[in-house]
Amino acid sequence: MPNDPEIIRAAIRKAHELGADVAGTVPAKRLIGCPSAVADGQKGSQTDRGAYIVLGLSHGPEHPELDLWEPDRGTPGDRVLARIGKDLARWLQEEYGVRARLIPYQLHDGGIYLKDAASLAGIGRMGRNNLVLVPGYGPRIRFRAVWADLDCPEEPSPVREDPCAGCEQYCARACPMDAFATGRFSRARCLARMDADKNSGRERIDHCRACELACPGGG
Repeated sequence: MPNDPEIIRAAIRKAHELGADVAGTVPAKRLIGCPSAVADGQKGSQTDRGAYIVLGLSHGPEHPELDLWEPDRGTPGDRVLARIGKDLARWLQEEYGVRARLIPYQLHDGGIYLKDAASLAGIGRMGRNNLVLVPGYGPRIRFRAVWADLDCPEEPSPVREDPCAGCEQYCARACPMDAFATGRFSRARCLARMDADKNSGRERIDHCRACELACPGGG
């Protein structure tokens, strides 16, 4: 029987086979007290046991339909990620007898801080635009996670160069909400735009991606 690190490596390979563009793992306990959780006054993870397998799917500008948000359904891209996650969890259970489950997307449903998890898993690094900049994809990627009852090696996050160093702040210049007016990203200003979009009455909502699509980092 393979040991836990070997199963984790196999799970990463399987995630790619199932359609994930990127994947990585982080011990669940490392999400407790992660930066976004501290900022929100939250715990970060409901468990300190096991590992999160973080799955990423590219949302390039050539496929805008992946990001069209529908009430009570989310986005097509997220449904693809959910399918990959469910298939991966089922595979872990059937292949190795490992308990695993897809983590809900929303925090209030039991989700985790996915951008923090992706950064801690070594997939990318958080940029000034509050998005994870992933080598080869930039910030144009979305995440979901699978929890697995596996011991994940506690390796330090890889040291990456600041992806925003020397940048001419394309994200700040492109933002229609002036969310960078203070020199730091304002989540409140960004959410105000998203909430207005959701209250527009449209059946399918094309949320603003100005900062993301203007960013040259990580690509």
